[in-house]
Amino acid sequence: GYDEVVLLTGFPSFAARKMVEELVRGPERTLVHAVVRAKSLPEAEAALDGLPLEQRRRVVLVEGDAAAMDFGLSGAELRSLAPEIDIIHHMAQVSYLGADKKLATQVNVGGAREVVEVALQCTALKNLVYHSTAQVSGDRTGLVLEDELDKGQGFRNVVEETLARGERIVWVHREKLPISIVRPTIIVGDSQTGEVDRFDGPYFLILLIVTSPPDFPLPLPGRGDTHLNLVPIDYVVRAAKAIGRHPRAPGRTFHIGDPAPLTVRRVFELVATAGGRRSPRGFIPANLTKALLRTPGLDRLAKSPRAFLDALATPVSYSFANTTELLADSDVRCPPFESYVDGIVEYVQHRLREKRERERESAEIEDPLV
Repeated sequence: GYDEVVLLTGFPSFAARKMVEELVRGPERTLVHAVVRAKSLPEAEAALDGLPLEQRRRVVLVEGDAAAMDFGLSGAELRSLAPEIDIIHHMAQVSYLGADKKLATQVNVGGAREVVEVALQCTALKNLVYHSTAQVSGDRTGLVLEDELDKGQGFRNVVEETLARGERIVWVHREKLPISIVRPTIIVGDSQTGEVDRFDGPYFLILLIVTSPPDFPLPLPGRGDTHLNLVPIDYVVRAAKAIGRHPRAPGRTFHIGDPAPLTVRRVFELVATAGGRRSPRGFIPANLTKALLRTPGLDRLAKSPRAFLDALATPVSYSFANTTELLADSDVRCPPFESYVDGIVEYVQHRLREKRERERESAEIEDPLV
């Protein structure tokens, strides 16, 4: 009685949670089997509790491990599940730029091997959507096309390297399987709510701006004339859902991002305005910026700022030709950064207020004489 049955990995990560919410929203009756590691089951249950009951009933948690043989399912479980699956969204990945190489290899490379093995057993499969990142372009400069992967680039971190390896593993099976690759650019929070799971990447500079004195114009790291390829998570999952369902998607790769990205300077001018701060003035040379980022304790504010600044200094742009063509007849469009920057900044400020309140309450409890 369902319109489609989806197998999804990576739940309850932030991106996979947003994907599930998108899949069960709308008029289509979609059943989602979400593969969840045993230790994450309580968190997964809590995430589903926020859904309306009718949608919650269409999400089945399957205990397993996307990086384990056959996703950690028994032979009987896999034989029962595989013939039902229409679409696979493989979202299990290590995306934290400071991740351990062994873990990133296990999940990003091992998971790619396992999703292929599982997909080969799904006899009704219409599309295996492999979620990667546009940053598999590594240190390339200039325009990157969607059908390009190996162009002699170097990789700046283990996430780029292992996701590129995962892409290669999946892509070589495109003659046997209906495969689509989706590559989001730098993901930021929800364009409606500002919600995001962690402050890394561009949030490092957003934090610096919103926590600076209101009358102090921060200098930019570098000249700020490169493009900052930001994309909100809600557009990423809407585009990925549409790609997963489209009959012309298999056999193609899709960049998901803003087709008209702003420069670094313009992005942070907008952030400063939204945060009630003065616009950035001047710039710090890239080498000096990296030296300043060695300050002990800085990673407690934002994750891997050095890795983000490496990307920030790379003059790269991405083609969105396949995505634009495929979504042309839909209402799925990337909102401009100007339309949601206020929500992004307000969410950061809200989280900072919560953090200060917790620290104040903790201090009062620890020292009742104060």
